[in-house]
Amino acid sequence: MFKKPYYGANIPPACAYCQHGTPASDPKMILCKRKGVVSPYYHCWRFRYDPLLRVPRRQMLPELDPKDFTLDEP
Repeated sequence: MFKKPYYGANIPPACAYCQHGTPASDPKMILCKRKGVVSPYYHCWRFRYDPLLRVPRRQMLPELDPKDFTLDEP
C-alpha cells in the first residue's frame, strides 16, 4: 500500500540532488531553476528529492590476498 522512501528517510536536503537543480559547467556549482547559481550543499524551501540525481558513496572493498586468485591445488 505505502512505498518505502528511497535510501531511507534521513536524507539531508541539498541542491546536488534536487529536482529543480542541474549540474553547471563548474563541478562545484548547481544551476537552480528557482535561485540561480548555488552551492551543491545549499537548499531552499522548494527542495524536492530526485533519487536519480543522488550518487551513492562507494563502499570500501576488503583487502584481497593474491592466493585467492590462483588455481593451484593445495
